[in-house]
Amino acid sequence: MEIKEKHLVTTLPLMEDFYTIQGEGFYQGSAAYFIRLGGCDVGCVWCDVKESWDVNAHPSVSVDVMMERAKTSGTEIVVITGGEPAMHDLTALTQTLKANGMRTHIETSGVYPLTGQWDWVCFSPKKFKEPHPSVFVQADELKVIVYNKSDFAWAAEFAAVVRPDCQLYLQPEWSKEKEMLPLIIDYVKANPQWQVSLQVHKYMNIP
Repeated sequence: MEIKEKHLVTTLPLMEDFYTIQGEGFYQGSAAYFIRLGGCDVGCVWCDVKESWDVNAHPSVSVDVMMERAKTSGTEIVVITGGEPAMHDLTALTQTLKANGMRTHIETSGVYPLTGQWDWVCFSPKKFKEPHPSVFVQADELKVIVYNKSDFAWAAEFAAVVRPDCQLYLQPEWSKEKEMLPLIIDYVKANPQWQVSLQVHKYMNIP
């Protein structure tokens, strides 16, 4: 019986792409090119890019065009974000980026199994939709957004299932930062396997 080759997805809904400084987590402070894909069904109430949710609201752009724009920036780091980027097949996009000498990073809530080839996986689970267990062992970085006190115990549950070498971050939700940051600092001092992540790009007033 003839086995048909999988058709690669070579166009994706693009909300925006831009060159900036990575403001969060392990690569904080590094120059990075961001590709923000449209589409998300997680539904975080505090999401600051809700305009990304409707997958049909954004134009389909070829992975070659995205790669060329990213390559022009001069950075090696390309961050695929959303929305929820993992709802798309990212095989062709990551292949194209890596074939042109770029590092592939993804920021995902983990609700879908990952496709593509990744140099860095930032797993940021959300209470609004349960993550897929396959992502746990693929995560290089666990970044939990702290919105209320119960999020610390919830974060600890995920820390127990990711790889031992996974970097652990607690990040205050922006609108609750003044309230949650002192609690995060105390928690990290008591649990030094964790680190504090801040959205420094917002302090710098850059995207």
